[in-house]
Order: sequence, then C-alpha cells, then structure tokens
Amino acid sequence: MHIVMLAAENDALPGGKVGGIGDVLRDIPPALAQCGHSVTVILPSYGLFHEQNGTKKLTLLSVKHEDIEASVAVYHLPAKNPSGVNIVVLDHPLFSLCGKGRIYCNDPSDAPFASDARKFSLFCRSAAALLVSRVIADADVIHLHDWHTALFALLCKYDPLHKKLGSIRLVYSVHNLAIQGIRPLKGPDSSLQSWYPDLTIDSETVSDPRWPHCVNPVATAIRLSDAIHTVSPSYAADIVCKSRVETDGFYGGEGLEQELLQARQQGRLFGILNGCDYTKATTNEKTRDKTNANQWQQPWPQLLQTIRGALHHWLTGSRALMSADYIADSRLSSWETLAQPKHILTSIGRLTEQKARLYRATDPHGVTVIERMLDVLGERGVFIMLGTGDPEYERFFTEMSANHANFLFLNNYADNLSQVLYSSGSLFVMPSSFEPCGISQMLAMREGQPCLVHAVGGLKDTVEHLHNGFSFTGSTVAEQADNLVATLTKVLELRENEPQQWQTICDTAGKSRFLWQDSVTAYVEQLYGR
Repeated sequence: MHIVMLAAENDALPGGKVGGIGDVLRDIPPALAQCGHSVTVILPSYGLFHEQNGTKKLTLLSVKHEDIEASVAVYHLPAKNPSGVNIVVLDHPLFSLCGKGRIYCNDPSDAPFASDARKFSLFCRSAAALLVSRVIADADVIHLHDWHTALFALLCKYDPLHKKLGSIRLVYSVHNLAIQGIRPLKGPDSSLQSWYPDLTIDSETVSDPRWPHCVNPVATAIRLSDAIHTVSPSYAADIVCKSRVETDGFYGGEGLEQELLQARQQGRLFGILNGCDYTKATTNEKTRDKTNANQWQQPWPQLLQTIRGALHHWLTGSRALMSADYIADSRLSSWETLAQPKHILTSIGRLTEQKARLYRATDPHGVTVIERMLDVLGERGVFIMLGTGDPEYERFFTEMSANHANFLFLNNYADNLSQVLYSSGSLFVMPSSFEPCGISQMLAMREGQPCLVHAVGGLKDTVEHLHNGFSFTGSTVAEQADNLVATLTKVLELRENEPQQWQTICDTAGKSRFLWQDSVTAYVEQLYGR
C-alpha cells in the first residue's frame, strides 16, 4: 500500500518534535516500510524544514484560502529514512506565522488556537490540492494525526475540488483528546467561514456538540473518517465515557464521548498501543550486576557533572535566564558534597495539567503531594525533574525546588540529559491524570528503571504493578493523591528491604517490549482494512 500521513510534527526532522506525536511520525513510517509498504509524510515547513541541503522543489500549488489564491511550494526532503519513506513539506508564509521553526503558537486565552487553526486550515487544503494534483503517487490510505490535520476530512466531503479523495480510506488518530482546536463557525478572522468562504458546509457535521456555533476539527474527523485510532487500548475505553474532572478527576471523552461511543458501536474505533525504539538502549543484561540494582547506573559525581554541563549550556546560551536556573545551580553545588543517594527519583515531561496536576493536589492541611513525596524520601534520596510547559507549573516547581533540599527542578529539555536520567534513576515517577499512551515510561523501562504510574490509558497498558513497575489508582483526586504517596512509601521500603524482588522488577522492566512491528500489524489489519 501507499500510505499518506498528514501531521504537524515529525521527529525525523531536526526541530520537528514538540510532543509524543513527533515520536510516532518518526518511528511508524519506517516500521511500515519494513513490511513492504510505502509511506509519504506531509507536514508544514514552518519556514524551516524546506531549507535543508538537498531538498528538491516539486511544484507550486495555487490554493484557495481566506478568499485569496495562496501560492504553496511543495518540497521533497533528502532521504534520511529507510527506502519506502518520503517526507514532503509545504511552504507558505502563514506556516511560520509565529516565528521561523515554531510549530505551535501561544495564542491568548480569549482566542485559543486562532493562529494555529489559520495555518493548519491552509495546510489541510494544500495537502488536499497536492494529493489531487498527482505530483506524488496515488494514496491507498490517508492517515490524519490529531486536530491539526482533522479539517482534511471536511474537505474530502465538502470541497468540490477534492471530493474524489473521499473514495480513499481515511484514518484519524487521536493522540491527545484534550486539545481539539475549536474555533467559531463564522465571524472572526480565524473561523471556518473565513478559511473556506467558497464552501457550503453542513454545520451539524462539523460543529462542537457543546457549542454548536463552533467548529470542532476533532469531532469532524471522528464523524467522517473510516477508522478512528487511539494510541492505547485503555485510552480507547476511557474516552467513550464522560469526563468527570471536577468530581473525581476522571478524564474521558472531553465532550466527544457520544461521537466516540457511536464510532465504537459502528466498529470504527480501535486502540493500538504505540511502540518504542529499542536500538537506542544504553543498558543491557551484560552491564547489570544482579546483586546491586544501582550498579549499572551512572556514578553520582558523573551524573552531577552531566547535569551541570547541561545547565551551563543553558546559562551561557541565548535563552533568557530564569530563577529556576540559579536555584538549580545552587542545588547542584550543595549536592556535590553528598554521598551517593540511596534513591534517585526521576521525572521527564511536559509540565501540563495532564502530567502534573496530581503533584499540586493538597491534603486537608494544605500540603501538596510533591511536598509529601519529598518528606517520604527525606535524606535517603533525591528527586530530579526535567521539563518545561505551563508557566504556572514552572513557577510551582521552581518554588518547590527552592524550598526542598532533596528536589532539583531543571526547567528545560535536552535529549542527552533525558537519556542520562532514564538510565541513571532508580525510580521514574509519572502520575499523569490521563495518558493516551505515554513514551517516557517506555524509555525508562527500556533502561531497566521501573516506573511509578497512575494506572490510566497507556500507563495501565504498559506498567504492571509489582511485575515490571508500580501503579496506583483512586476514584477521586484526593484518593489518587493519597495512594500515590502511600505507594511511593511502599516502593522505597521494598527497594531497601527486598533487593532480590527489586532486582527482578528492574530486570522485567528492562525486558518489557512494546514493538512498533506489533503496532504496524494492527495498523494494517484494523486501521487500513487489509
């Protein structure tokens, strides 16, 4: 088959990743190619990707958008992937609306997604124009990823220029249902009517079930696609239920549960777990000492030196310095006098409500979960967190780092440092309130570092309590918070008092495999209908 994928991110390109979707678009096309299929990945240039050496300009498209004819250039990138994978980028000034190389914009709260929706609406129509132009080979399957590409489904149905694309099997992947790209049907510059003024569209097909005056790209793609895909089986089960965030902290269908339930009843909803690349693992069985669960980890002075090197790079770079940097520098200086801690907790990820809400939950005395966790850890160990995201969460963790001697908050991200933390920690902590799939837990397990997770979505599908890691649940946020702290307490006791059981759990984590080839088999059989 020839599978055409549309996406906003692709980590096969330098600077092409913001979140987990970038990992998927990096890994799944080569895995499909290894099975004999050809894959073309189409994404915006963001004013950057088309400038790579060896890039070839294929054509110039004339595309209707916002009542004008936009000229969109099409480039084929030089082959850096296995045979059978092609990357095509589309270039137009609107794709770099918020700065060269910026994938997403930070729009004000009173106009969410306004800038991104404008550029992705042009991207979808440009991709449709490209596919009907036959500049690239005809597609057997068109695979859309997240809300950024969802309007392509609308064009297949309502755009006379692109209706013949409606005969091609259309697959839509939900990577994160919490972000839906909702905009008004008409009125502002960034509205459905302003993007496609030449189209007559049935509002019931594209409108949000809660706000009928708004277009919901995700709802549109769910209604119009032949197959709907979530990136883990448990997340597919979660999202057909109504969200109950305020009452018990449950994240479900986020307003689209009826559309998703109908898709499941029609046999169109599939949950397929993402895979992980195991060729990049830095530890293996030969380097592990069966008598000491920490033996293969980086020595404490070397770990601190690696962290300080990354911090120095940030401090001397072009990024604006923040108070978190100075606090981290001070904390590292104090830690350099410490002996090897008994426990090294690690955490890597985007600081969002999804990932970090539980850390801020308070007990009846107003004490936050992370403070309770640090109290449990005490002088026996340290907690190292690497991440960026919501400024409010960044401020919160900066304050925690300033006030707790056993907590280091690194307010940035670096691939090399994250790899060191995956391979050097004794316990990876990932208490997501919901998790479509998750990759961080797989990367930590790949290095033999067991994880403590909230048993939701993909975390439930990858981490089995007392087998290859540890998990907790709770029917309310308060219960989840208490159970996280209680489970951490038991995990540290087990690690100190039952070294053989701990080592078995570490080894089992290291041997756990979530393979892209398994995902590909399910893609072809379930999503692509072959």
